[in-house]
Amino acid sequence: MLQIFQLYVFILAGFVGFIVIQRVPPLLHTPLMSATNAISGISLVGAIVAAGGQYGKLATILGFIAVVCAATNVVAGFLITDRMLAMFKGEKAGNAKEQADKKAEAAK
Repeated sequence: MLQIFQLYVFILAGFVGFIVIQRVPPLLHTPLMSATNAISGISLVGAIVAAGGQYGKLATILGFIAVVCAATNVVAGFLITDRMLAMFKGEKAGNAKEQADKKAEAAK
């Protein structure tokens, strides 16, 4: 009975997470990424606790799956945030970097 309850909680958490992320408008995605990454980090810690606890074989397997999913979410979140911030830098930041590189080469 406990394993069925654990499976139910796992499936429900996955469904709720999917619905919450799906409902975020694209315009708000960039500002909310840091908060989302923090929540994913908390989920990762919880998944590690679930995987490492002595709650049974099913809990360990589901905890491992949760660790993989949460870690993937954290890494992908930071990669997407970095990519989105690079889009907002524009040409001025690119030109400034090129000018700094040229000055460094001239100084040598």
